[in-house]
Amino acid sequence: MLIQAEELAEACSCAPVHPQQAFCNADVVIRAKVVGEREVDSGNDIYGNPIKRIQYEVKQIKMFKGPNQDIEAVFTAPVSAVCGVTLDATGKKEYLISGKAEAGGRMHVTLCDYIMLWDSLSTTQKKSLSQRYQMGCDCKIVRCPSLPCEISAPEECLWTDLMIEKQVHGRQANHYACVKRADGSCSWYRGVAPPKKEFLDAEDP
Repeated sequence: MLIQAEELAEACSCAPVHPQQAFCNADVVIRAKVVGEREVDSGNDIYGNPIKRIQYEVKQIKMFKGPNQDIEAVFTAPVSAVCGVTLDATGKKEYLISGKAEAGGRMHVTLCDYIMLWDSLSTTQKKSLSQRYQMGCDCKIVRCPSLPCEISAPEECLWTDLMIEKQVHGRQANHYACVKRADGSCSWYRGVAPPKKEFLDAEDP
């Protein structure tokens, strides 16, 4: 039993999040190619053992959120059991990478961060990275655990993809953003263009 308990403790577990939540929670969000990979020492643990990390060299294509300098390196744990991320380092694939900022043009990522192949994103998701997701960071996206479910505050949007479609990357994740309106309430908005004034000024009946 002890071995099983240790294995469970080491497993990586992440709660599903809407892409907008991932954007708002991240320090850094970039579009990039991974062009190199190596294992590096990253200090020692409390027992004096060396801590290893994987360093991915990246060529940043665009920054959607982050510091005023290009990200040149992305760090992650060496194995997936402790939430390490495996990326294609041949430079042939473009990724959307979100994670935590580190000093000197570096960032750290885990399996719980939002990391996707760029070509797998919907047109709406790509456009939302530049403006709409940021507009909704004061809103709260609430996952619907079972039906019926409802919001408990006006600044919430109900996320039902997991409940209705049984998948994280459902209709709301692919095509909607939760945007704050003039009256302080939040509502799902669909469309590639930024929300029009009529939508932001609208009031729920």
